[in-house]
Amino acid sequence: MARVLIVGAGLTGSLCACLLRREMQNKVEIVVWDKARGSGGRMSTSRPPDPSSSSADLGAQYITSTPAYAQSHHSFYSELLSSGVLQPLNTLVEGLKQRDGSKDYMTPLGMCSVVKHFLSESGADLFFEHHVTGLYRRGASWEVQRKAGGSETFDAVVLTMPVPQILQLQGDVEQMLSVQQKQQLEGVQYSSRFAVALFFPPDVVFSFPWAARYVTNNPCICYIAADSRKRNADASGRGPSLVVHTSVPFGLEHLEKDKEDVQPLILQELHKLLPDLPEPISIKCQKWRYSQVLTSVPDCPGQMTVLDRPLLVCGGDAFSHSNFDGCVESALSVLSVLKASL
Repeated sequence: MARVLIVGAGLTGSLCACLLRREMQNKVEIVVWDKARGSGGRMSTSRPPDPSSSSADLGAQYITSTPAYAQSHHSFYSELLSSGVLQPLNTLVEGLKQRDGSKDYMTPLGMCSVVKHFLSESGADLFFEHHVTGLYRRGASWEVQRKAGGSETFDAVVLTMPVPQILQLQGDVEQMLSVQQKQQLEGVQYSSRFAVALFFPPDVVFSFPWAARYVTNNPCICYIAADSRKRNADASGRGPSLVVHTSVPFGLEHLEKDKEDVQPLILQELHKLLPDLPEPISIKCQKWRYSQVLTSVPDCPGQMTVLDRPLLVCGGDAFSHSNFDGCVESALSVLSVLKASL
């Protein structure tokens, strides 16, 4: 039985694990490593320190189904809708630009529930705080080293982390890349931003009517969401949460600063926009160095195969486009390579 390591427990990694299990159930042992303490990646849902407050999505806010993939990805949306992981986004989002044929969905239990659904379906052996630092070819397999020490051997490796982190790996990866592949990877660009979650006690009721709002003409903030209202969970008995996303220029300007130093700047602008905002119980700030892909690998089939045997393949939104459909496309492409190789 072939051992397959998927590096990254975000959306693409979870989809790869799930699809691999369904297509090659008794032929592979699936292992997923992530350097974080939990799954989700950029679809993370943050729990409040005080359980009387609602959780908050610090990364992706909702999922948009685009007409181009409505037919080919129908089964994925249908599965998530029937299991209750997704529901139509029916609340007021000020400034949301609707595209013809597109549909927006929210997650009642937070965006991380999408990733957790596919990981659960995969039956993979899931390990957190496993930070991959190097890959070394050992005959017909890969030795994968961790930051904390130690290594394990796998027959195939799928890398789904942001491209700059792939390029930083020690070992044999760099010499396996062709000149063209390296140039393509080095050309991938990401936007950067900060996100702040504010958690409130149960007696707080927001005075504004919207569930989320796109902000224009502000040097700092581009988006605000009352997360529990967005999820139709205002009546849960828990206090509401509020999520703030900064603009890309603000994120770039302050990228190398500590998030503790940036948080007061964001809150200052927030109180200008919402002067009647009550005092939160707690606040969490997140720096997204790799938020969304601005420039992906050109003319890419959803993945990049670095080596056929032992198989080393890269996947993720950098090889397609930065949304749910892009991650599905990448996972399907990675699956086809794995099926052909194993």
